[in-house]
Amino acid sequence: MLIQKKGNTGSSAQFMTRNQALKKLQLKLGEFRRLCILKGVHPREPRRKTQGAHKTYYHAKDIAFLLHEPLLAKMRELHAYEKKVRRAHAKKNAAAAARLAARRPRYALDHLVRERYPSFVDALRDLDDPLTMAHLFAVLPAEGGAGIPARVVRVARQLALEWQAWVVRAHALRRVFVSVKGFYLQAEVQGQAVTWLVPHSLSQVLPQDVDYRVMLTFLEFYQTLLQFVNFRLYHLLGLRYPPLLDPELEEGAAELEAVMRDLASAAGRRLEDTHAEAEPERREEAAADAAVQRRLTERVRQLEAEVAGGVGAGGLAAPASEDGGEAEGEVGSEGEEFDIDSGEEEEGAGDKVAGDGEEEEDASASDPESEDLEGGSESGEEEEESVDEGDSDGGADAGSADEALAGSYAPGLLVDPDDEAAVCATLFRGLVFFLGREVPRELLLLTIRSAGGEATWDGPGATMAEGDERITHQVVDRPRQGHRHLTRAYVQPQWVWDSLNARVHAPVERYAPGLAPPPHLSPFVDAEEEGYVPEYGRTLRALREATVAAQRRALGAGFVADLEEGAAAEAAEAAGGAAAPPSEEARAAAAAALHAAELAKELAPAEAADDRDPAARTAEEEAEAAMVSTMMTRKTRKLYASLQRSAAAKRARVEGLQQRAKQA
Repeated sequence: MLIQKKGNTGSSAQFMTRNQALKKLQLKLGEFRRLCILKGVHPREPRRKTQGAHKTYYHAKDIAFLLHEPLLAKMRELHAYEKKVRRAHAKKNAAAAARLAARRPRYALDHLVRERYPSFVDALRDLDDPLTMAHLFAVLPAEGGAGIPARVVRVARQLALEWQAWVVRAHALRRVFVSVKGFYLQAEVQGQAVTWLVPHSLSQVLPQDVDYRVMLTFLEFYQTLLQFVNFRLYHLLGLRYPPLLDPELEEGAAELEAVMRDLASAAGRRLEDTHAEAEPERREEAAADAAVQRRLTERVRQLEAEVAGGVGAGGLAAPASEDGGEAEGEVGSEGEEFDIDSGEEEEGAGDKVAGDGEEEEDASASDPESEDLEGGSESGEEEEESVDEGDSDGGADAGSADEALAGSYAPGLLVDPDDEAAVCATLFRGLVFFLGREVPRELLLLTIRSAGGEATWDGPGATMAEGDERITHQVVDRPRQGHRHLTRAYVQPQWVWDSLNARVHAPVERYAPGLAPPPHLSPFVDAEEEGYVPEYGRTLRALREATVAAQRRALGAGFVADLEEGAAAEAAEAAGGAAAPPSEEARAAAAAALHAAELAKELAPAEAADDRDPAARTAEEEAEAAMVSTMMTRKTRKLYASLQRSAAAKRARVEGLQQRAKQA
């Protein structure tokens, strides 16, 4: 029987203390801590602490992993370099010290980012802490006593602005919550929710009990990670990276506007360059397409002549034109079913085809059979117009209210209410905000532009004056507002964030200047899971549900009309005759039936509620619970009891909140 040596198996072989790791790696404590932070190696908690309970343990495989890190050689090189610099300063050799300073060893962390995050989605999932750290150091003062260099603060601010500019450009902002610590923001990036914290723009006092060297080590890796992520996100949108800040706007504290303006100018230049480079190729393609178009037009005319002759021979009378003769069976080919689109509109490339198309449109306007042969494109447009007229005339009692309510959701635009990205991107579309001097301009600018709105202010970078008639909302945070414009609404900053969180425009009268605003509800709390919804939360939810219902009715009515028209067209094709569009009364009846079905589905759970006596229901539930408890094992019974205690504590907390709400 082999006798195993002590320390070769178990926790003694799998773990080692920090001092053992330092001896194995031949590093100082600060260098070891720095290397562990950059590589993502953390202490472990073994089951049996063989070297003592008060010591820090690391896994042996992690230390072996650090042995092969290229940064280890760089750290040793830096250590030797610092010794040379100290020796030069000790000998008071300024020339040697300056020469050494110019030859300081440099290293990069790119390979660590690729190593720790194999895919881009992995980096997005771990983006919360990097963004929070970058936004924190962006507002900290550069103090030599704390060891925070000005370059680090400048790079952190640049990365934070780049991220915010991308969020605005991609309309990715989803939630905002204002707390004592700062602004909690959440964006959706490729299906991943990214949450970060932005501190308030106040003077920061650096506490003395914080080790800023550790934070700067984290920030060094996070800056490299953010550069990778921003580069990828910008190039996915076809934007130049890194963007350049306008010095004048930066001096005027309009830094986000400076980045956004550079993105807009870069996109415009790229579009012009692309058009200039593709102009010769586009002309050749347009000429080739015009030739193909002519051949297709001639072939279509031949086929229609044959079809018209066949119909006449079959005994059906050809429709007469306005001058009494038979209409020619011609259809317009340009822009119709047989059109081959080159992707660009060219002037003068197909003059003959365009002229033929105009004559053919005149002929097809008097020939119903040619419209049927074209695929019904023109008649479909006329039917869509008639549907719109029917919705506005025949359904005036419900359609006008739905359009008005849906218009408050996004003025002049109907989107799918189930598409959260489209809802957030168009929430403030058509609205123009004027931001007062006392409001947090950068965060409001980020929120408004990400939701599709426009914002201006009084200062450098502003696009409108305060008295401009296009302004629809003015955001102020002062007890009184002297001069007021009657054509705009005056709201507090909380209205913008509450509207974004609720996905609907909140009532502006409750956010008037000088009034105590409604409670600012956190969008990160699941009210259904908590079991309690505040009163104002129910108000916003009801407003949101009414808006969604109005939009669905508006979208559903059009969908039903399209289905009816498609069915009528199919039936007409089967019968061999022309299809008559459904009447306005039929469309209104279909929309009303659809609304009634949706309303019945919503009210079904309420009508099917339990109508038994509460005392009898409670007794039955207790008897059923006792029977279930007797059939459980002891372990399952304890777990079930724990769940019941948690549910009881939750009910007690909800009842307490309800009592406080009633007393208030």
